Amino acid sequence: MPILGKENDIYPSDLLVNDDYLTSDERQWWCIYTLSRREKDLMRKLAALKIAHYSPVIPKRYRSPNGRLRTSYVPLFPNYVFMFGTEEDRYEAMTTNCISKCSPIKDREQLVRDLRQIHYVIDSGVALTPEAKLEPGNKVRVKTGPFAKYEGTVIRREGKTRLLLSIQFIEQCVSMEMDEGLLEPV
Repeated sequence: MPILGKENDIYPSDLLVNDDYLTSDERQWWCIYTLSRREKDLMRKLAALKIAHYSPVIPKRYRSPNGRLRTSYVPLFPNYVFMFGTEEDRYEAMTTNCISKCSPIKDREQLVRDLRQIHYVIDSGVALTPEAKLEPGNKVRVKTGPFAKYEGTVIRREGKTRLLLSIQFIEQCVSMEMDEGLLEPV
């Protein structure tokens, strides 16, 4: 069976760039928890219905049994899709038979800020490592470079300093390797 290429993980493409997604009165952000392994199916169906959504997807490289290097694209936060729409859009999404639970998000500014950070880091090509939960640590801000002003938590993995970026609403995180000299306490 052939490996599929990367599909769109965001619809429309300006979802996290356009500030209209922060100020709309009739539409709101929803956190959708999907049935097992149905994130991409839901995203295809939402795009066909023209409903705004985002679920970050990252490349995962592995060796096949015959030794070939393969790349597949997997959800960064398994079972989660973030949707921006009306109550009618939520109802349409629920009819896709891909959803287990749908919850409204109260702090849309924080969510959009978190999603923008994750989206930009993925687009920049930095290798990300999914982290299961937020861990206690020092809150930091990146001082300079392409990720200047990003805020997160500093952690140590395998003797290396990593910056933990999070989606606080679902308590899911990713981390990227970061030079300690670029970080300052918040």
